[in-house]
Amino acid sequence: MDKFQFQSLFSELTNMKPNQFHPLVWINGDPEIGKNVFIGGMSEVYAKGARVVIGDDCDIASFVAINCADSHKRCIGISENIDKRDITIENNVFIGSHSVIKGGAHIGHHSVVGAGTIVEGVHIPPYSLVVGNPMKVKEGYYLHKQENAEKME
Repeated sequence: MDKFQFQSLFSELTNMKPNQFHPLVWINGDPEIGKNVFIGGMSEVYAKGARVVIGDDCDIASFVAINCADSHKRCIGISENIDKRDITIENNVFIGSHSVIKGGAHIGHHSVVGAGTIVEGVHIPPYSLVVGNPMKVKEGYYLHKQENAEKME
């Protein structure tokens, strides 16, 4: 069995559509994904019912969940709806392994999300470092590092 036959069979068995990133990346819905983006295996981008945008030159590690939907209120019986909110990941963002990006999140360009971080539905400024659970945002953490790198060139 060649790679294309395997991908076809795998897609048929799992409902994971083939994609340009990795055979074990699950893309559900129609997210807008920029150019030169890497998404590692076992990651999920769930974009049904909301706008999910991933900018250019992003690096999304393995085992990352980017999910616009939250069904906990429906599950426990306090709502009949699933909450779906937009997600924006601007250009040049790194998202570490085992992170979760929740609906409503807006991650500014040149930011880093550390491994294992749960990003809540808030606006994160450019050049930030986001770490932990609960998340902590270090605004502008990479701004001076970027400026210094440009001076060295």
